[in-house]
Amino acid sequence: MTLDGESDIQLLQLALAGEEAAFTTFYRRWQGGIYRFAQRISNSGPIAEDVTQEVFLTLMDGASRYDPALGPFSSYIYGIARNHVLRRMNRERRFAPMMEDSPGGDETIDNQRGRFVDPLGDVVRQESIQSLHRAIATLPLRYREVVVLCELQELDYAAAARVIGCPEGTIRSRLHRARTILLDKLRESAGEKSRTPGIEPARCLL
Repeated sequence: MTLDGESDIQLLQLALAGEEAAFTTFYRRWQGGIYRFAQRISNSGPIAEDVTQEVFLTLMDGASRYDPALGPFSSYIYGIARNHVLRRMNRERRFAPMMEDSPGGDETIDNQRGRFVDPLGDVVRQESIQSLHRAIATLPLRYREVVVLCELQELDYAAAARVIGCPEGTIRSRLHRARTILLDKLRESAGEKSRTPGIEPARCLL
């Protein structure tokens, strides 16, 4: 019998009741996303591995309960992951430096979500996914986490706001600032490659 069609909540309830197949299905469904989220926030594979295990241990100890009234399950599980990542980074003194916004950096942007703005997309199409991920890894933490949540994990503004625990407008403004920083970094990278004899910028879609 396959459990792939069961909802996250149903799988979690069955797993808590001791159904091994339900836990296996639930783990396979979320393990990759949680690991990638933790790795991109912390820039550390070992931290991501530990956090992934901690998230599932937290879910299985039954102490933390999901309330559908507070938002989608993705917000709930990524919120748990974020808490573990930040605690681990704090213990290891590996927080990225905070950066002050430039004037106008927190201005409100449009309500569309789901992909980078066109100028950034134009540059990304000339760069490799690896270059993009390297650029994301250099962002200050508060900008990096909104890019990871909204652009890479594809959460909407409201869900990301619940994960981070801030107003939805803050998510929009930080994402706007993060896109600006990434655009500058990718343009700089593309310019350096174009000045290197024999090296052409790689072309691929995000």
